[in-house]
Amino acid sequence: MCMKNLTVNFIFVFLSLGVTAGNIILEGRYQQRSIYVINTVSPDGAGFCVYEVTVNGLVSSDEVNSQAFEIDLSIYNLKVGDPVSIIIKHKDGCLPKILNPAALEPAPTFNCTKIECTDQGQLSWETRDELGKLPFIIQQFKWNKWVNIGEVMGNGNVAKNTYKFQATLTSGHNKLRVVQKSYEGDLRKSQTAEVTSTVTAVTFKYDRKTKKINFSADTSYELYNVYGQIVKRGYGNNVDVTSLHKGDYYLSYDNKTDKFLKK
Repeated sequence: MCMKNLTVNFIFVFLSLGVTAGNIILEGRYQQRSIYVINTVSPDGAGFCVYEVTVNGLVSSDEVNSQAFEIDLSIYNLKVGDPVSIIIKHKDGCLPKILNPAALEPAPTFNCTKIECTDQGQLSWETRDELGKLPFIIQQFKWNKWVNIGEVMGNGNVAKNTYKFQATLTSGHNKLRVVQKSYEGDLRKSQTAEVTSTVTAVTFKYDRKTKKINFSADTSYELYNVYGQIVKRGYGNNVDVTSLHKGDYYLSYDNKTDKFLKK
């Protein structure tokens, strides 16, 4: 009778260890950073959740049988930008936590060695030390803030990179720059390019009959209510405000912000 129970218990343990139905896959490019994992105790109480880690098909030698462990990528002779595929194998009924899932994402590392803009809006810049392909966000300073006006994909090369972007200048003095954003939302910024344009200043009039704001020329615009919320945004030579309630608004256009009363 005791031998029969022992056999049954042995089969149960074997099946419990064999049911390992979870994989976490991390893919990206080597960025000289390790991966950090918070492990959990196995649901059956025997050991920990993670039982194996592979890096580009090779079984990791890192100690995974602990509450927290590091996947050290520096031991694989990888170069910055090399593809990396990590598979974290874990047991059923539990889930390890990756503390830095963005470690394989490129970080903004560029150094802007030159940036300039013509009075016709042709923005050009040069960079070095890019360690991964990230978009450059072009920003223009107007309405007392930096406004995103376009994107150019970065080359991701450590050596010299050159870029161009056609911006639409406002009248008067213009300031432009380029930035890259990390996975966590941090910005890396270039120097500022400044130029005085030959663009004629834009004016506007409100046509009460058609319920439209008419600009003297095409312009980017943002229309805010008194609470600072944007109610209209766009580009063109008029804004239809039929749907707006009567009252005070603030209209940002060209390089200025004016008060606007809808009657």
